[in-house]
Amino acid sequence: MAQHTHMPLRRLGTSGLSVGAVGMGVMPLSIGGRPDEAAALATIHAAAEAGITFYDTADSYCLDHTDIGHNERLLAKALKDHPEALIATKGGHIRPDGSWKVDGRPDYLRAACEASLKALGQEAITLYQFHRPDPQVPFAESLGALADLQREGKIVHIGLSNVSVIQLEAARSIAKIVSVQNRMNIFDRSSIDVLKRCEELDIAFLPYSPLNGRGRAGQIGEHEAISRIAAAHEASPQQVALAWLLQLSPLVIPIPGASRSASIQNSAAAYRVQLSAEEVATLDAFATV
Repeated sequence: MAQHTHMPLRRLGTSGLSVGAVGMGVMPLSIGGRPDEAAALATIHAAAEAGITFYDTADSYCLDHTDIGHNERLLAKALKDHPEALIATKGGHIRPDGSWKVDGRPDYLRAACEASLKALGQEAITLYQFHRPDPQVPFAESLGALADLQREGKIVHIGLSNVSVIQLEAARSIAKIVSVQNRMNIFDRSSIDVLKRCEELDIAFLPYSPLNGRGRAGQIGEHEAISRIAAAHEASPQQVALAWLLQLSPLVIPIPGASRSASIQNSAAAYRVQLSAEEVATLDAFATV
């Protein structure tokens, strides 16, 4: 939708790169219940038309080990004519039987990065994120593998996902970190300390599940106060939830997931909603974590 194409930009930490204030989490297009390829490509194209330039993916966004890289290949196909798009991928999760397991071994991460390069059709991955720390592998060894890949020119920038402040500090002693991707939304503030440290360090914070996904607090639109604020702004409850995140910090770039064009077009317009201090305080009171 043309009216969304003037989405403001936000800096991706100290990377020197800027992307649209709202990104897209592309996982729903590749896991169970995914749409067919034509519909998936149409959803990504709708995101691009709405001004989204940051796309979050991972090799493990797929059905199982036979499907590894599905989401990356989909994005590469959809965005081949969009040089402004930044595709950020991740390594460290595996899908042996369709379940989610971790593998932070350096040899595995190297092989995963090589496979992602092939799936994306790129010579270097602009932002490669360590998907989740592996309790069986020293964190420094996992990060060391990414630092080696960066020195070899296969990764441009390194990011982290699902980390604590202590892990962020440990990673910073090994490599320059430009982004952290943790769960964050109106109901779940469990990573607020990580966001505060990111602000001190000028590191981008990429909230995943910004609309609460399958969270225990229920759907965003089921809460009367959120719906009331949305009505006052002629916006959707989802746009209000994203606006709250955008106003938390200028370093926040939320990445709402979508499996339909209408959903991502709605999310992309969230930057238009400017919440008052009173509305922010009302939304702040929803925290459950």
